[in-house]
Amino acid sequence: MAKCAICGKQRGVGNRVSHANNRTKRTFAPNLQRLRVQVGKTVRRQYVCTSCIKAGKVVKAV
Repeated sequence: MAKCAICGKQRGVGNRVSHANNRTKRTFAPNLQRLRVQVGKTVRRQYVCTSCIKAGKVVKAV
């Protein structure tokens, strides 16, 4: 699975808990978007999480 090129956020693992308190494994996926990002003088397509986009940590390519 992909991870954020800026902060390194990736899939997390936890438990799905039912009303009967049965526990099974589940995953938490970050909201990743594939963007054209300016890296130095080059333009690349990278996976970036939406929290990094909102925080302004990404320079979008025109």
